[in-house]
Amino acid sequence: MPKNKTHKGTSKRIRVTGSGKLLREKAGKRHLLEKKSSKLTRRLSGTVEVAKNDVPRLKKLLGI
Repeated sequence: MPKNKTHKGTSKRIRVTGSGKLLREKAGKRHLLEKKSSKLTRRLSGTVEVAKNDVPRLKKLLGI
């Protein structure tokens, strides 16, 4: 069997922790920030864990 290739787009967006959890950035904080409230932009900052249902699919893309 050939090796599975890592999906490079996914590898740039998802970070794997030491314990194997997948972390991602929140969407919606790239542009058009002037019209968004400061409260919203603060809420969108930081990283969050990937949803449980998405983990198997992303692990396959990352080759984990």
